[in-house]
Amino acid sequence: MSASTPDQELMDLLDRVARREEPALKLLYDQTAARLYGLALRIVGNREWAEDVLQESFLGIWRNAGAYRASLSPPLAWMGMLVRSRALDFLRRRRAERLHLHVAIDDIAEIDALTQDHVAHGPLQEAEASEQAAALHQCLQRLEQAQRQVVSLAYLRDLSHSELASALKLPLGTVKTWMRRSLEQLRKCMARHV
Repeated sequence: MSASTPDQELMDLLDRVARREEPALKLLYDQTAARLYGLALRIVGNREWAEDVLQESFLGIWRNAGAYRASLSPPLAWMGMLVRSRALDFLRRRRAERLHLHVAIDDIAEIDALTQDHVAHGPLQEAEASEQAAALHQCLQRLEQAQRQVVSLAYLRDLSHSELASALKLPLGTVKTWMRRSLEQLRKCMARHV
């Protein structure tokens, strides 16, 4: 019998986890948790959150071990992808929880406040930025309220299409259509102000 490699040991443990052998999950945890926790911590930046992500990840490993294919990736890389995915999902959920949809998004003061740190502070630059902000505000006002809200949330809150659909309780296709049409209207409108 040949000596097994660390990857082979992990693959054997994943096979046993796929057969719902709880001791195998404990062994897998003991061998990989420190490295996977480190990955989670780098992504979420908070020890408590990283622990939550690690716990969710091992639940995912328990549920999905049968889907692991050694021919596609080494076992630790596969588990790392699960952790990364769970960590990013965790951050998206946190951002969505903080999202306040009842705040007026199209207020020009909010746009100015959000962009203040990114603007050069010379008089000419401030005047140009102010003109651009005013033009953007006018163009946003020409959109229908629902479309204006979708565009504002996408850019001011950095939400993806699926996050917007979930937050606004709209079909994903509707959100994508509104975004495409709204951005085209904004492009045409802003072109007239240049």
